Amino acid sequence: MKASINHQLTTIYCFVDKFFKAHPSLAAWRTSNHNAPLFTGVEVLTIALMQAYFGCATLKQTYLLVQANAASAFPQLCSYQQWLARLHALIPVVGHLVLASAGQTKQHYVMDSKPIPVCHPIRHGRVRLLREDGAWFSKTTKGWFFGFKLHAIVNQQGLVIGAIFTPANTDDRDPALALAWSTDGGLALGDLGYRGEELRELLQEEAELLLLTPADAPKPQRALLRSLRERVETSFSQLWARFVDLVYSRSWNGLWNTLKLKMLHFNLCQAGLIAA
Repeated sequence: MKASINHQLTTIYCFVDKFFKAHPSLAAWRTSNHNAPLFTGVEVLTIALMQAYFGCATLKQTYLLVQANAASAFPQLCSYQQWLARLHALIPVVGHLVLASAGQTKQHYVMDSKPIPVCHPIRHGRVRLLREDGAWFSKTTKGWFFGFKLHAIVNQQGLVIGAIFTPANTDDRDPALALAWSTDGGLALGDLGYRGEELRELLQEEAELLLLTPADAPKPQRALLRSLRERVETSFSQLWARFVDLVYSRSWNGLWNTLKLKMLHFNLCQAGLIAA
């Protein structure tokens, strides 16, 4: 049974508020004369994290639904434009919240990537959206797309512990080391996009992380690798299902913030901190 709006808002608010109290340096990011606004950063993030609850395609729809259905919970609610500006200023904090919701232990992980197209294929010939921010062409098994790639690493509990956003034509192996630094070492499983002795040695040396792909394992061990990977890939399927194929953001910051909010809400649901 789906939680009520007020229950979901309260649970999210308590989690974010607890994090800010435990990390006061992150809470004190404002440098203007209005260092203590009546509408707090905790409230800003609480509204944003309701996007998955409502199943909205845009943050504006989320804001309007909260305003219409839970206005009493935010007596000092600012305008949509002010709220969105405040939310974009909190982008670094969202990244810290993703890590805080995942925890950290030495274990095994899975690396994967997902295309984030910014337009339909029919517009490829004239698309300009986010091109100056790095959007580009690439190809998957389903065909060509224009946009970006989201690279992520999840632990064996299915929680996202690291993510990197790159142009679409980035090789999956390029961000692998940065993702590996999100771990405390252990074993990482990847698909054939991560194969290569050079990368395996680099991750082992720099991050104490053993990377294995189906191409690296002897035949008797491939079934075991597939079994371990399948357990975590279910989480990737649930995570990727939260991302729509049509991007409504008109800036890199807006798009990246939206993706991080979705990953944070996913982690909170996976960890049982809020109702799915």
